[in-house]
Amino acid sequence: MPEPKVLTERRGTTWVVTINRPDVRNCVDGETAQGLNDAAAVFRDDGGLHVMVLTGAGGLAFCSGADLKNIVTLSTRPGARESGPMGVSRITDLGKPVIGAVEGYCTAGGLELACWCDFRIASRNAQFGVLNRRWGVPLVDGSTQRLPRMVGTGNALYLIETGALIGAEQAQRMGLVQEVVPEGQALERALVVAEAIGSYPQTGMRRDRQAVLEGLTLPIDEGLAREAEIHRDTANAPEMADWLRRYAAGDRPAPFRPPE
Repeated sequence: MPEPKVLTERRGTTWVVTINRPDVRNCVDGETAQGLNDAAAVFRDDGGLHVMVLTGAGGLAFCSGADLKNIVTLSTRPGARESGPMGVSRITDLGKPVIGAVEGYCTAGGLELACWCDFRIASRNAQFGVLNRRWGVPLVDGSTQRLPRMVGTGNALYLIETGALIGAEQAQRMGLVQEVVPEGQALERALVVAEAIGSYPQTGMRRDRQAVLEGLTLPIDEGLAREAEIHRDTANAPEMADWLRRYAAGDRPAPFRPPE
């Protein structure tokens, strides 16, 4: 019996989702897209899961994009219009962080999946690019909207219009990648970061995340008002009261630190 095209694993409060088609550089067909969609639904609905990590199997690719030999299966998949051809790109209601752990090729629709994540940790062998530009295939999984917000209009249009393939360091300079780690360690590092995020009081963090994402397109005064509305009762969260009591008692958890 063949292995599933998407693997899932619970590690404490972290939900690890792995695109499992290493023989085709983890490109996504309709079955894979549905597997990603199902995995995201589990994460959204399970209160015991705090952070999702999205990665690819095999070490040579995070995801090389759509399976162009079976591309029709992406658009004919039930729910594709609502969730996006690649399975998750139009899902915006998870309410919890998603980290991309990138090894190797992260191109075309795979880049769009990476942009769907809150932030990205990449190994030094990671490569990013809108390589679908060469075949005339458009970006329909969110990158025309997410990429400019992440890296600025000039950088986004440079990548989108030229189809350039860039390395992890250049991607980090652009702001597309937040941490670069040695080859083979992207998932390991993402799990460390996920554990740190999962250990925090969740209410305030998730509402801060919500305020950031909802405020991106608002004028500053409306964004400030939305922030206040989102946090109107955060101070009453029991977990916040518990952590403040611990603070008063001298409990000082070590701050999270990026790699040196």
